[in-house]
Amino acid sequence: MIDHIGLRTARFESSKQFFISVLAPLGVTPTVEYPGGVGFARGDAPTFWLGESSLAPSSMHVAFQAPSRAAVDAFFAAALAAGATDNGGPGIRADYHANYYAAFVIDLDGNNVEAVCHLA
Repeated sequence: MIDHIGLRTARFESSKQFFISVLAPLGVTPTVEYPGGVGFARGDAPTFWLGESSLAPSSMHVAFQAPSRAAVDAFFAAALAAGATDNGGPGIRADYHANYYAAFVIDLDGNNVEAVCHLA
């Protein structure tokens, strides 16, 4: 249903490096870049965009699909190493469903960023 999503940041370079670090364990890499903008994808077509903006960033939630529970763990470790704040470490969230394995962090701009694996 959603084609792509974008976050705004007033600290483009540091936020770009943050997302390069935390999305790598999920197999997501930058595929398109232009001054003040970068698109990330698992293939050719970016589905996640980061853009520079002088406007105050809005706080939002974005969840990235992880191919495994180990990738969720690696995402969480990379995010903390890159300066994120723990917002819920890796683990099962049974209130969502029995196999909902996720980790949550607050990124450099205050967004709630999640990696989730739905596999048993």
